[in-house]
Amino acid sequence: MRLKWPSSLRMDHEILIGAGYSAQRLKMYPYFDAAHYILMVLAVRDDLGPNCTAFSRRHPLSCWLSSMVVCFAGSFLANFLLGEPVIAVFKKQEDILLATLIWYLVFYSPFDLVYKLAKFMPIKIILSIMKECQRVYKINHGVLYAIKLYPNAHLIHILIGTAKGAGSGIIRIFEQLIRGVWAPTHSEILRPTFTTKACVIASVLLTFEKSGIFISLPHEISYLGLLLFFVYFKLSALLLNVADPLLPFENLFCAVFMGGIWDALTRAVVASQERRNVGGVNKLESNGTSTTTTTAIPNTTTTTQPSTSPQVENNIKKDQ
Repeated sequence: MRLKWPSSLRMDHEILIGAGYSAQRLKMYPYFDAAHYILMVLAVRDDLGPNCTAFSRRHPLSCWLSSMVVCFAGSFLANFLLGEPVIAVFKKQEDILLATLIWYLVFYSPFDLVYKLAKFMPIKIILSIMKECQRVYKINHGVLYAIKLYPNAHLIHILIGTAKGAGSGIIRIFEQLIRGVWAPTHSEILRPTFTTKACVIASVLLTFEKSGIFISLPHEISYLGLLLFFVYFKLSALLLNVADPLLPFENLFCAVFMGGIWDALTRAVVASQERRNVGGVNKLESNGTSTTTTTAIPNTTTTTQPSTSPQVENNIKKDQ
């Protein structure tokens, strides 16, 4: 079964292809890259907490290096997975200078003016939309680059696309280690965020679309659809506090295919067996107490009170 373009929307076919083509040809440098760098440096500063000012004054090298690692995390991780030089990320001096300038302004601007402006909600929404445009661009180029190197390795295409789009979250442990923080439980592999899951989905769709598996849409429309997907859920997270819309589907999938039903049945069987065992023990205890009482009554009557006839008992009642 292939996904095809609906016949009822053929009139807008060319318009959407043109919009997707324009979005795909957007130049990321400097504006979209700057938005990405601003949000990444903000994430580093927010992760430092109330101690961010003291840390940036005492450890500027560690602060700068951790910010650069987060800003170029996708390229770092993709180069590492492909066996290419990791240090090659720093060959573009204009990118390093732009990221360094943004890092300096966020941490050392007078009265934290740049930080407060970047945290202002309307500006943050604009920066987030620009960052999602850059994210889709990086995922697309990561998948295309992996296809050139390994044409038939679909898993590698998905891994590189995901690394390009969600690298900052995946290598967060290493970035925190540069700042002297070791938190292995915050791994993106253990607790993946919605961003990482969405990057995996986008990489899978782009891989299938390029390979002609299940999807036969034009590439421009696929690109535009992914862009709208990321922007929509990013705005939902900012404005409506929607944390992870995929979580209900994950719970259902795990309950059906990952042993959730069988675990529930096992617990139900064990609980029923325990109830039966407890009921059997209670019956045995009740039977034991009843036999002891029935045997104790005759012994007391024979020892303490002699057996009397009905006539004698009537006389005793009359005397009382």
